[in-house]
Amino acid sequence: MKRLAICLSLLATMATAQDAADAPGAKLRLLDKLTGKVTDLDLSNGQSQTVGRLTVQMDGCRYYPDSPAAEAFAHLTILDAQVPDPVFNGWMTASSPALSALDNARYDVWVLRCDVPDVVLPNVEDPPEDTPGEGQDPNADPATTDGGNG
Repeated sequence: MKRLAICLSLLATMATAQDAADAPGAKLRLLDKLTGKVTDLDLSNGQSQTVGRLTVQMDGCRYYPDSPAAEAFAHLTILDAQVPDPVFNGWMTASSPALSALDNARYDVWVLRCDVPDVVLPNVEDPPEDTPGEGQDPNADPATTDGGNG
C-alpha cells in the first residue's frame, strides 16, 4: 500500500511538471527466472501475448513529448494460467520497475519504452539467444521434470 501511495504521489508530481502523451504501444521484456529465458514483447494498446504461463496485455502507454526516450509509463494487465485473478493490473514505470512490479516467483516483466510515432528511439539490446533447452515445452516447470534422466 505504501508503494502505491509513493507511486501515485510521484506520478502526480511529474504530471504537474509536464503533460504526458499517449503512445500506440510499448516494448516490454519478460524474464522466466527458472529457465533464464528472456523474451521481448512488442505490443500495441489492447493487444496481448502469452509467454509460458503468463498472458501480458498492453492497456496503454504514456510518455513525455519533450523527451520521449526519457520515461515510459505502461498500464498492464498480467494473467497467470494457474491463478484465476490477474497477478498484476496497474501502471509500470520504465525508470523505476521495482516501484510497481509484478510479484511472481517465476516471472519478471518490465517496461523498456513506449512506441513513439515519428521519433527514432535508441535500440534496446536484444535478449540473448535461448539455445539450452530449445524445443522444450515453455509451460513445463524445469524444477519438476527429470531432464530425460529417467
